[in-house]
Amino acid sequence: MQGEPRSRFLTLPDPEATDDFGRRMADILRAGDVILLEGPIGAGKTHFARALIAARLARLGRREDIPSPTFTLVQTYDAEPEIWHADLYRLTHPDEAVELGLEDAFQTAICLIEWPERLGSLRPGDALVLTFAPTDDGASRQVTVTGPAAWMARLADVVPAHD
Repeated sequence: MQGEPRSRFLTLPDPEATDDFGRRMADILRAGDVILLEGPIGAGKTHFARALIAARLARLGRREDIPSPTFTLVQTYDAEPEIWHADLYRLTHPDEAVELGLEDAFQTAICLIEWPERLGSLRPGDALVLTFAPTDDGASRQVTVTGPAAWMARLADVVPAHD
């Protein structure tokens, strides 16, 4: 049993802070990790995903263009483990996620999933959920980090708990 999900909160005051958050998250990820990226259009989901992917690829000495998967639905990156970045906005039914091969990727790759509500019942229960929301000033972002206790332990240095 995974227990009740727990949440932490983070403020990202500018794009550089989002980049830094992505780099720090890249340091703790391993095969089978699924991060569900929630929030409205323009909230910073893709920016975060690109920063995280760039950091993982940089470890391999690679710099690559990291396009948004809005039109391709999924972009994969040859890394150890493989990285899948999916934008499910255009899906109309969860069965389409199965056709993309996401169920298998959830077991073997690092998966970053934008618009995860399109997964329906395929949504992994042990995933980490990052909910991005722009602040009133429009420049900064609030991120709610929610996941099982095992995730919270791994996040101790990335997203400190605030009591």
